Amino acid sequence: MRVLLINTSERIGGAAIACSRLMEALKNNGIKAKMLVRDKQTEQITVVSLDRSWRLVWKFVWERIRIWQANRFKKHNLFAIDIANTGTDITSLPEFQQADVIHLHWINQGMLSLKNLKKIFDSGKPIVWTMHDMWPATGICHYAGDCSLYEEECHHCPQLYGGGSRKDLSNRVFRKKRELYRNHRITFVTCSRWLEGMARKSALLTGQNIISIPNAINTNLFKPRSKQEARSRCMLPQDIKLILFGSVKITDPRKGMQYLIESCKLLAGKHPELVKELGIVAFGNQSKQLENLLPFKVYPLDFVHDEHQLVNIYNSVDIYVTPSLQDNLPNTIMEAMACGIPCVGFNVGGIPEMIDHLHNGYVAQYKSSEDLANGIYWTLTDPGYNSLSEQAYRKVVTHYSEQVIAKKFTDLYNKVTGSNA
Repeated sequence: MRVLLINTSERIGGAAIACSRLMEALKNNGIKAKMLVRDKQTEQITVVSLDRSWRLVWKFVWERIRIWQANRFKKHNLFAIDIANTGTDITSLPEFQQADVIHLHWINQGMLSLKNLKKIFDSGKPIVWTMHDMWPATGICHYAGDCSLYEEECHHCPQLYGGGSRKDLSNRVFRKKRELYRNHRITFVTCSRWLEGMARKSALLTGQNIISIPNAINTNLFKPRSKQEARSRCMLPQDIKLILFGSVKITDPRKGMQYLIESCKLLAGKHPELVKELGIVAFGNQSKQLENLLPFKVYPLDFVHDEHQLVNIYNSVDIYVTPSLQDNLPNTIMEAMACGIPCVGFNVGGIPEMIDHLHNGYVAQYKSSEDLANGIYWTLTDPGYNSLSEQAYRKVVTHYSEQVIAKKFTDLYNKVTGSNA
């Protein structure tokens, strides 16, 4: 069976990493999988990129211009929404023609337009679409937040400047999507049960097949290793406990950096001895900004693309903290747990599906800096830390390993094609 996975980028962003890992998992389990991207970052021969030209750049820019115009020429949420008004027709590519299944992933920012999607749907090939966020189920947003209008029909979009209007950009795109999905059978796959619940509420996806299959991870690479050796490789101190916090862009408001800062101040106030016994490892763009904001020593690292280096970073710390305010099924939690690192995060999105409270980590009350601080302290000082570590690793192996996830997708592909792989 031949499967074509489609994503805007090969390696940049959580969806890209998840898609790349799924391709490897499928290949390692007997499926002939290829990945089609706009932006290719490696020399991987099973990853095919669109021909680079000024047109691809212009398509990306043109979409932003239309959003800028709709936003009354304000930069407000310029990259938080997508309208899929530009893209590339891929249906004539040999990779598309040869595929038995078309598996869409994150296809925004000029990769595929709604018109391109219609041609893909009209091709008659079985379509699977993994939702890495809410965009396929809403008008224009990737995360609806407190808005529930997508459950009936998007309008007065809170992510447009001034709150939009009855027939604003979100409403126009919502109506186009509704027409696009009508008369087409698509299998939507969500990475978390939380997102599955959100998708089932969407008026756009009424009558469509919606299932939940988590992302995959290579547990032969991401696994527990010597903490001492990992710290030596990362040039981190051996004599203190270390907390890890990381994101592509640490200052992204959705990642909740402010709650980490507040919880660390609370920790230092309640347990002043930790000021000399605890350090924060921060990886991601703009991580140096944390140095003067925390009461603990900060060890800033740039965003890391190399997975072997990532494994060293995870294995060098004692816990991973994610104060994220909106998230689906974070790769970072999966990576940390695979390395036997207990995690602490808010009760939001798919996070409580990954962290089993007081079993392999700590799930804090949403937006509670105090409970986040409690979770950090409890995890660091729990006498059963080794058990937390072991259970974190075991959770990933049994739920997210390549073999487990490849089997679930193989079964799905067989179902949508009516054949055996």
